[in-house]
Amino acid sequence: MKYLKLITLSLVLFISACGEKDKNKITDVDDPEIVTIEFFNALYNENNIKKAASVCSPKLARIIMHYKSTKAVARHMFNMSYDKVEIKPDDSGVKVREQFKGSAVITVYFDGYYNDNRLKDVKRLSLIQIDDRWVIDKILKDPF
Repeated sequence: MKYLKLITLSLVLFISACGEKDKNKITDVDDPEIVTIEFFNALYNENNIKKAASVCSPKLARIIMHYKSTKAVARHMFNMSYDKVEIKPDDSGVKVREQFKGSAVITVYFDGYYNDNRLKDVKRLSLIQIDDRWVIDKILKDPF
């Protein structure tokens, strides 16, 4: 009976360890839209500046890490502050992603709250592929 309990406990621990995902890793994603969403999610909802910088080009990552906090990045680089925000890629009938070999332009919509005021915004980012992974290269001018 002891051995049965030991085997069951070991099996449960093994299965639970296999099911965990690395919450700080978005660098292995093959879709530039998901990379963009996870970048903004790391900045606005998770407050994880290192996770956000991990999917940026070296130059942009250096700039982001210079600000030292997600709130400073949001305020100075994107001119957007949110307490809680929902982030969605453009899913209209128009071609959402202009993806070419090794580059993509992603449009993202923000709908959230800051100090009990509802705020909506749109941002566009340019992504490139470096070593078969998508990285954010540039923040494009406001499309509107």
